[in-house]
Amino acid sequence: MLTAVLTVVGLIILTVGIVWLIDNFVPKKAKGILNLLLWVLIIFLGYLTFNSVYGEIKFNQLKEKRYKVVIESLKDIRDAQLAHRTVTGKFSNSFDGLIKFVDTANFTITQRRDSTIIDAELTKRYGGVETTRDIVIIDTLGFVPVKDSLFGADTRYKTMMNVPVGKEGAKFELKAGKLVEENIAVFEASVDKEIILFDQDKNLVNKEKQVVAVDGVNGPALTVGSMTEVYTKGNWPKSFNTKKED
Repeated sequence: MLTAVLTVVGLIILTVGIVWLIDNFVPKKAKGILNLLLWVLIIFLGYLTFNSVYGEIKFNQLKEKRYKVVIESLKDIRDAQLAHRTVTGKFSNSFDGLIKFVDTANFTITQRRDSTIIDAELTKRYGGVETTRDIVIIDTLGFVPVKDSLFGADTRYKTMMNVPVGKEGAKFELKAGKLVEENIAVFEASVDKEIILFDQDKNLVNKEKQVVAVDGVNGPALTVGSMTEVYTKGNWPKSFNTKKED
């Protein structure tokens, strides 16, 4: 945008210069028409400058608004996936499986307590001298439905595969697996920025997909999790959070 603005401003300055030359060196008969045409050109170029600046401002405002809505959906997916790993030891690679899990699974509520018991082997080894050892006992106190814990009475998890704004009918891409070397479960949910901003200026969208900035959403997509490292957060800065980030 800066290059375009500088180009237009340069043309305006050049046109003003031409107006001055005409005013000082062109015969009076031709001066009026030429001045009128050049001032029309100046006004037109000024309009182009304003429109290019204001157009990008409106794009950024709409982009941030849509990103915040999409990010809330990605957080729901992340929360459901983390619950899935807690209960099953792995992440789900399909939304159908993830939704079914939220509908049916329970968190186990446990309590850890320290206790002391007689160590029979050591007691025998020490000729009958009673010897004890410390242990940790885990008591099961009950079960809480995952659905109630994460979403309460809200059923939005049933449509969490749908991208909430942007191109109609678009869905998030969901992957899950394990890091081969570490044998650690990983997942990733994402949506291309082009889907979120499908109805915006293509040049601005392409520029947005190449963003690398501390205060921006880097890369071509909004993403939570990673298939290449142990990471369960999103690729957006804190400024895009509408609620406190965990």
